Amino acid sequence: MENQRKVRHGRGLTRRGLLATSAALVAVSTLGAGVAVAAEPVKVAGIYTVPVEQQWVSRIHKAAETAQARGDIDYAFTENVSNTDYARVMREYAEKGYQLIIGEIFGAEQEAREVAADYPNIAFLLGSSFKEDPALANLAVFDNYIQDAAYLSGIIAGAMTKTGNIGMVGGFPIPEVNRLMNAFMAGAHEMNPEITFQVSFIGSWFDPPKAKETAFAMIEQGADVLYAERFGVSDAAQERNVLAIGNVIDTQADYPETVVASAIWHFEPTLDHAVAEVKAGTFKAADYGVYSFMAEGGSSLAPLGTFEGKVPEAALALVAEREAAIRAGTFSVEINDEEPKSS
Repeated sequence: MENQRKVRHGRGLTRRGLLATSAALVAVSTLGAGVAVAAEPVKVAGIYTVPVEQQWVSRIHKAAETAQARGDIDYAFTENVSNTDYARVMREYAEKGYQLIIGEIFGAEQEAREVAADYPNIAFLLGSSFKEDPALANLAVFDNYIQDAAYLSGIIAGAMTKTGNIGMVGGFPIPEVNRLMNAFMAGAHEMNPEITFQVSFIGSWFDPPKAKETAFAMIEQGADVLYAERFGVSDAAQERNVLAIGNVIDTQADYPETVVASAIWHFEPTLDHAVAEVKAGTFKAADYGVYSFMAEGGSSLAPLGTFEGKVPEAALALVAEREAAIRAGTFSVEINDEEPKSS
């Protein structure tokens, strides 16, 4: 991101370049040792490489603002931080006494982990394509494991396409994108095994014009439903009078005749658990990805809204059946991190 970096206070590619793992890090003791239990609101800092309006980061930001409104945390954040500047900003917040630092380090894995090793008494909860390292006890990882909701949205898409041709536009073919696309495709195939997919990645996390042009090309090739993993796709669908399926946030209010359904990520369970652990002095290296699962309240299928009554009953029945089974733990959506391909 070349945008100017902004700091705000809440109050008032490939596997992304990890060059070394635990062998290069200094082992640190558990965070709870010698750390006082927090009675006051936990001081939380968010560090984001994109604007907080971007859909993925917006869910983290929203959860933090909600926790602050309850009085659980005192929240500040910095947005539009470049990968090369990420470690420096982490150090700034650490030196200012923030107790919990959240964000995403997909493009700065090694540097971020080295910073965390230098501040063993500060908790770090960071989006990562990699797992936690027991030798780095104060850094926990998370990811948007909302494959459950993505699968259900695929069932709806499979019922709504008339051409049997679905276009899918993603940012980068990395695990957290791939698993959602694969789950969506599996859901669509539940309704119609003959559906074909056009899959493309724009090589950016925030380039709506490029996503829009990519979507236009898919529509020209027969797609009548688009999977909008990136901003810009729903704009193309709206202009060409085809349908779209949203991801991470619900944009139907902006596209009432276009967005049929959306797989929603709820970051609140992830953040709330981390804050509780910091307050108790028990925060440790862990994989917080499970708190994004539907059974944990970390994801859901958005209401149909303007498309109520327009989705075939067979699809709605299957969605209800599968959702109940997912929540009960009797049905599991496959987590497939492999890059999806066009049919």
